[in-house]
Amino acid sequence: MKLYVALITLSLIWGMSFYFIKVLVEGFGPWGVVFVRCSLGALTLLFILLLQRKWLSLKALPWKSLLLVGFLNALIPWGLIAISETRISSSMASIVNATTPIWTSIIGVLLFSITLRFKQWLGVVVGFIGILILIDLNVTQLFNEDLIGMGTMIGATLCYGYVSQFTKRHLQGISVMMISLFTLITGAIGSLVIMGVTGSLFSLEHAGSMISVFAMIGLGVFGSGLAYLLFYYMIQEGSAEFATFVTYLVPITAMFWGWFLLDEHIPAHAIVGLVLILAGVYLSTRKTVKEQPVAASAINSKSKGVLYDK
Repeated sequence: MKLYVALITLSLIWGMSFYFIKVLVEGFGPWGVVFVRCSLGALTLLFILLLQRKWLSLKALPWKSLLLVGFLNALIPWGLIAISETRISSSMASIVNATTPIWTSIIGVLLFSITLRFKQWLGVVVGFIGILILIDLNVTQLFNEDLIGMGTMIGATLCYGYVSQFTKRHLQGISVMMISLFTLITGAIGSLVIMGVTGSLFSLEHAGSMISVFAMIGLGVFGSGLAYLLFYYMIQEGSAEFATFVTYLVPITAMFWGWFLLDEHIPAHAIVGLVLILAGVYLSTRKTVKEQPVAASAINSKSKGVLYDK
């Protein structure tokens, strides 16, 4: 049950993220957006550690693996998403992002020797059909969008798919807090370097408006710092496939926020799409979630008292 609560909570947080990126990218630029969200996210996690009076142990850490995860789960994909949103709508970006579970499953089979059962494949397919119904089967809309914007968004989903499997395979003994913090620190430093090299440093005057401040807090504190604690928790306690299924729910939560905040109408086909997506999540993850308590206890016994108490 905790995994499903984490899944829904993360989808609600990320459902607003594409809107926040759209708000910030014009003034900050793609890499400025990455720097802002990673910096605020990292500061949020450091503040949590300070409140808990806990210190991170840096001994015997897999630095190469952590660096790779930072590049492929923050710096590169977030930069690609921000570039994408300069060319396509935030709603379309969230829909393309929903292909992440498909790429995660395919990459797991091809590169990580993951074996998926028929029910898991069926769940992926059912969930994707739910996405198509959610957009009212308007597949032609996908091809009417900017190809560069679509391509950069797909590139981000490929990064997510690979790094989710990599994290599950190589970082099981590392705490959720450690992975999240160093992912964000890597993204912050990397984006700052890119801005310096390309001469695209943003001006602080872009951060002055209330809408920008609200977007930075939403994207950095919630959409990056707290969200990554939930994301890596789901990878370690569930599976890479389960964690990336959050992207199936993001278009739905984005629609929910539109209804809740802007009084937008939710059409009937969206309800059907929601049911199919939830069915897909259940089919793909039911066995993984049920088997996890044994694996989780083993993980906790390895990392108990090392870095972070989940």
